[in-house]
Amino acid sequence: MSSAPSWRDEVVGLIPALRAFAWSLSHNGSDADDLVQDTLIKAWTHRDKFQPGTNLRAWLFTILRNTYYTNVVRRRREVRDETGQYAATLHSAPTQEWTVAMRALQAALQQLPAEHREALTLVGAAGLSYEEAAEICGCALGTIKSRVNRARARLLKLMDAQDANDVMALENMTAMGTA
Repeated sequence: MSSAPSWRDEVVGLIPALRAFAWSLSHNGSDADDLVQDTLIKAWTHRDKFQPGTNLRAWLFTILRNTYYTNVVRRRREVRDETGQYAATLHSAPTQEWTVAMRALQAALQQLPAEHREALTLVGAAGLSYEEAAEICGCALGTIKSRVNRARARLLKLMDAQDANDVMALENMTAMGTA
């Protein structure tokens, strides 16, 4: 009584050939073993996609080859850092404080009279000269300077600026176009 080998038995029979092909790609026994294992997992997971009667060997070798090249592309983007030295240099500034500061600035800006807010926005945020802002607003140069000065003073009062650092932060925020 001879029965045809099962799909599983055929795959197990191809493991030595898969390992040899994996080694020819990676030139490292450990990497080759990992590659064969990944191939077998993918093949088992997607065994329902294999069409009986087609070339199982070619199907498995294609999976192995594609897995290898996917790993190569992934490794190009990765940075080796076994000691954690590179990771220690990475940091990002906390954003919570800026979010709170921005919301406070927006709330304070809304409390300014419209003409003061407009003048401060044109000069501080948009970076226009006093002359350009005066032309846009249709008023005298001295009026724009006065509005900007009063707007800054009122913002500082509204935001409870206590020292020079708060003044610098406010000027930086308005210069960055956030006002």
